[in-house]
Amino acid sequence: MMMAKGIYSVHHTKDGYTHGYASTFQRPTMLRRAPRRCLSTLSVTKSWQLQHNTQVDTTRLRQLMQHGKFPSDSDIAACHTPRAIQAIAHDLGILDDELELHGRFKAKINLKILQRLGYGVATQQQQQKAGKYVVVGGITPTPLGEGKTTCALGLVQALNMHLQRPAIACIRQPSQGPIFGIKGGAAGGGFSQVLPMDEFNLHLTGDIHAVTAANNLLAAAIDARMFHERNLTDKTLFNRLVCANRRDAGGSKARFTPSMLNRLRRLGIAETDPLALNGQEQSKFARLSIDPATVAVTRVIDSNDRMLRGIQIGRGVLEKGFTRDTSFEISVASELMAIIALSTSIQDMKARIARMVIAMDTAGQPLTTEDLGVDGALAALLRDAIKPTLMQSLDGSPVLVHAGPFANIAHGNSSVLADQIGVALVGGDGFVITEAGFGADMGVEKFCHIKCRASALQPDCGVIVATVRALKLHGGAPAIVAGKALPLEYTVNRPDLVAAGCCNLHKQIDNMRAFGMPVVVAISPFLGDSEEELETIRSEALRAGADDAVVAHYHTLGGAGAVDLAEAVVRACNKSSSPLLSFL
Repeated sequence: MMMAKGIYSVHHTKDGYTHGYASTFQRPTMLRRAPRRCLSTLSVTKSWQLQHNTQVDTTRLRQLMQHGKFPSDSDIAACHTPRAIQAIAHDLGILDDELELHGRFKAKINLKILQRLGYGVATQQQQQKAGKYVVVGGITPTPLGEGKTTCALGLVQALNMHLQRPAIACIRQPSQGPIFGIKGGAAGGGFSQVLPMDEFNLHLTGDIHAVTAANNLLAAAIDARMFHERNLTDKTLFNRLVCANRRDAGGSKARFTPSMLNRLRRLGIAETDPLALNGQEQSKFARLSIDPATVAVTRVIDSNDRMLRGIQIGRGVLEKGFTRDTSFEISVASELMAIIALSTSIQDMKARIARMVIAMDTAGQPLTTEDLGVDGALAALLRDAIKPTLMQSLDGSPVLVHAGPFANIAHGNSSVLADQIGVALVGGDGFVITEAGFGADMGVEKFCHIKCRASALQPDCGVIVATVRALKLHGGAPAIVAGKALPLEYTVNRPDLVAAGCCNLHKQIDNMRAFGMPVVVAISPFLGDSEEELETIRSEALRAGADDAVVAHYHTLGGAGAVDLAEAVVRACNKSSSPLLSFL
């Protein structure tokens, strides 16, 4: 593999990119003084090699950048060889027995690390000792996405490599549905992405598969219960539930499980011996009387399969005519995924699963997984999925990947546990950059009202990602259709459209400021955006009350292109030493 000699520079021009070697090597701190539009991408990769032992095939990168064409995300990823994940973990202070390897470049973090670090659900005193907590949101996006993950990764790379501040990115695990659809992967982009890109975007450590298995077990148990209640007498149903027909030398082995005992208490039945219940109590306990029209759990699959949007089950001859119309959803839409993201421990996860409402009974009362008696089985299937996965960015900066609930049907944020582990690991001088899905009006709002309540963490700063493309859309430009070429308005200088669309940016800034946190706007440029359009966003953001607004080239330049943004975030975080989130 060829290593860089000197600086290989990449410069933006109106027609694309030019490149060439400079005669001397500059340190990252010196790169910060250069104009942002002329920073050297490959000189930055050279500095990554020296400081993190990251191998970069610069010969291949040179070839890819010929003819003024910027490399694809997959090509850039293929030119970088990640560090062994043990090295990333050791740099963070993670012990060997707290690391569960899944290959060479990813590992689960055992939750016992929180006990060693003296960190459970955060207290105000613990937060003061922990790192700064920054949430990245965005304006209302186009169907193509505006780069919140790319921003979060570029910001972490800038903090780690250029400001010498410990930093960890916490992002969601992507679903395979969008990955194999038009939108594509969610590993970031350009020189700010997660490695290995293919492992991140596909199976990772199997968390989504575990959610799929647990959800479908629950769905199967619901239909099986309705089937058996329809075909069995009260006595037979009760005996099967408590294993009354099983015997040993001591007599009947009938027993109530802990979940069953909890159901008995809710029903007001004092007896704890199955053989002591009378017929009425047996019937009351055994029959859930699920109303089929209210079943809230569908089966799931982690693919976009439109033919499963509406199905009929129970058409086999052995189902005795018990049919039901239902559907499939995508796996990450399962409520179990949201539960993983909000849980603070395995015990908390099991308790949340037990309270999960699955349907109503015919009297209109809610039924839970604990009533069904499957809460323990679901928790067992998810026992490893609750552990965050450690990965790395292109420069070897640590990334915690965990959970992936959607923001439109759940709260749309990565896990509480990943953030808590992150702020404990980076220490008081460090930063945890966590991403909130969709626009700030949805993802950040749910981050504050739902996730922060569960974690007790308080954000020190909010970052809003804004693009010329999205603001033109909000300003009246034609609709963007995924998979089709952009209309002309998006490829020419139209600051008037940008200014008209900034009403969306103003509202997102207002929303975030209402929670009491400083706001920094990250202006993410695409090739072809004019300086006038970018300056329009910056001036409008400041006019709307943002603490700062910075054009950040983290896509094309990695961490070096996000140094100004990182410095603005550091300044914003230092404004308040004891943040207090204002719930709305």
